[in-house]
Amino acid sequence: MAGIRMIDIAVNFTDGMFKGIYNECFDAYSVTGGSLEESREALAIAETDGRLFCTVGVHPTRCKEFEESGDPENHFQALVSLAKEGIQKGKVVAVGECGLDYDRLHFCPSEIQKKYFEKQFELAHITKLPMFLHMRAAAADFCEIVEKNKYRFTAGVAHSFTGSTDDCNKLLSFDNMYIGINGCSLKTTENLDVVRDIPVEKMMIETDSPYCEIKNTHAGISFVKSTWPSKKKEKYDQECIVKGRNEPCLVRQVLEVVAGCKGINDVGNLSKTLYHNTCRVFFPQDLDSAADALLAGANSS
Repeated sequence: MAGIRMIDIAVNFTDGMFKGIYNECFDAYSVTGGSLEESREALAIAETDGRLFCTVGVHPTRCKEFEESGDPENHFQALVSLAKEGIQKGKVVAVGECGLDYDRLHFCPSEIQKKYFEKQFELAHITKLPMFLHMRAAAADFCEIVEKNKYRFTAGVAHSFTGSTDDCNKLLSFDNMYIGINGCSLKTTENLDVVRDIPVEKMMIETDSPYCEIKNTHAGISFVKSTWPSKKKEKYDQECIVKGRNEPCLVRQVLEVVAGCKGINDVGNLSKTLYHNTCRVFFPQDLDSAADALLAGANSS
């Protein structure tokens, strides 16, 4: 894998499926926070390894927690305090995961989602952090809120993108917006058609592990070149991945499918572009220093 540089922008290490060892073959990854408590846990995990960073925020399906707390403003201020703590420790790199999810309104009504999605732009404005964003079946409302708040955040990535070409074009109409691609983005030929048209300069890659793996039934599977042996968790072997669990090492497969569907032969050069995109958003102050820090973390682990 010489010459391949990869940052997995979304891993869910707070999920119960990751109470153990995982495989690694990349430079860094971002642990996703989806609630106040989960963001605290994400920061604690990020502090255990030089390659780990994290987000602080509330997922759209969890936004009822603001009002259920009994004091929404106090709940928000707790997020602000946690984000500032994480920034001081050099670990918190984005606000999120926040956005809109109209596929799962049974978890949280749209009006509450919209209210606290917009509220989290205030968190981005206070901290000067980019945004790690979630958009499901809500492109119109999502883009309306982003448009209203586009001067309150430095940059953003709409992760785990599964929308249409029109949805993609709406997102990319914002100069500071990027698209995150994982296995869920590569399921169908229609998905691949959308990915094919996304400029590589506006793209990042992720696993969203332990979810969103590239399955044998996915349209993109024909472009996968790298595989790992797997075993059931009860028979864990350090040389294998856990059967049925997407793992960060599999971000390599996402890279291969993106390259394949775009007809790009130089996977190493593609990885450098995507790596640079990620550093530009999450480490904008000094891209060279960010790269050096990630390599130092990898070498010390």
